[in-house]
Amino acid sequence: MKKVLSIIGIIFVAFNLRPAITSVGPLISSIKVDVGLSNAAAGFITTLPLVAFAVFSFLAPRLGQRFGLERIVFVGLLTLIAGILIRFISMTFTLFAGTALIGIGIAISNVLLPGIVKEKYPEKVGLVTAVYTTCMSIFSAIGTGLSIPLANDFGLGWEKTLVCWVLLAIPAAIVWLPQLRKPAQVEDVKTPALQENPIWRSPIAWQVTIFMGLQSFLFYSMIAWLPEILSGRGLSISTAGWMVSVMQLTGLPMTFLTPVLATRFKNQRGIIGMIGCLYTTGLLGVLFGSGIPLLTLSVMLIGIGQASSISLALTLLGLRADNAQQSAALSGMSQSIGYSLAAVGPVLIGILLDVTASVTVPLLLFIAVIVVMVAAGLGAGRNQTVFQQDRAPLR
Repeated sequence: MKKVLSIIGIIFVAFNLRPAITSVGPLISSIKVDVGLSNAAAGFITTLPLVAFAVFSFLAPRLGQRFGLERIVFVGLLTLIAGILIRFISMTFTLFAGTALIGIGIAISNVLLPGIVKEKYPEKVGLVTAVYTTCMSIFSAIGTGLSIPLANDFGLGWEKTLVCWVLLAIPAAIVWLPQLRKPAQVEDVKTPALQENPIWRSPIAWQVTIFMGLQSFLFYSMIAWLPEILSGRGLSISTAGWMVSVMQLTGLPMTFLTPVLATRFKNQRGIIGMIGCLYTTGLLGVLFGSGIPLLTLSVMLIGIGQASSISLALTLLGLRADNAQQSAALSGMSQSIGYSLAAVGPVLIGILLDVTASVTVPLLLFIAVIVVMVAAGLGAGRNQTVFQQDRAPLR
């Protein structure tokens, strides 16, 4: 029964890891007008959660180690609920304060869930990761898709539309309550202590971190600028906008399958190579192709590579660790740097588009980033843990 309650709790937490953020983008124009924001300030609304992710990904593992992973995830859910409710107040300060709290709340669960999965399901890391990342991705897309219908067709406006997500966060906090019965965790003395071997000194930890960071850079850069890039390749802006949805929906099956496959192999280098081929082929198709059929196929390949890379990155946080505390520390390291790159990515691509007035340079940069990402991934995919211990082959 405890296992059932635990997996249900993890799934409900995963439901809340994206929609409070992804629901903002389609409503940004209405928010800007009603609150009286400049374009720069409005853009910061979407960047602020990523900044919160980067900062609190450092802190979450330490809090989890001291007070228990499950307890801090509950605090994260309460912080998320508070942020959603505060953001409901239509004022500049409350809008930004609420958004920051939402980012903090989500960052905590983002970082600590891999450690909880590693601890509770050490033999099924891939399967459980597949389940929760798929739930996260589905509700990420739902958050984007429902915003305009709720605000316009149902007449809720942007404030009530954004506050609706509290109806998902409160049940998650309630479902998570049984996890609080567990006492605070104690460091496993049979494995290397993090105090004696800081995670930052591990070469494999850095390879996982680089892989995580660069896939985040690619994802958020493409979410922000793919419509503009495709428009430069001859598509109408409305068709180019739909391509972002095509990209995300196409990748959903691989969000589930990749972690499951990853645990069935001795190492994950083959999957890394596949991701690199898919991504690169898709980008080359966008770079040199023309016409809706070829560009659609290219975007689908990008979506498959994108979904595979994020789900594999999260799976590696468990596979490359010996215990839950190491997994949480690795998660904090990789996600703090990852979301820092994610916050820089859209700005950098925007500057390149402004300076070069061409979509070619950003596409070439994406390909270069993929080469480095794959190189790091080949190291991260080795069958070793962060402190260089060989692992028994997975079955």
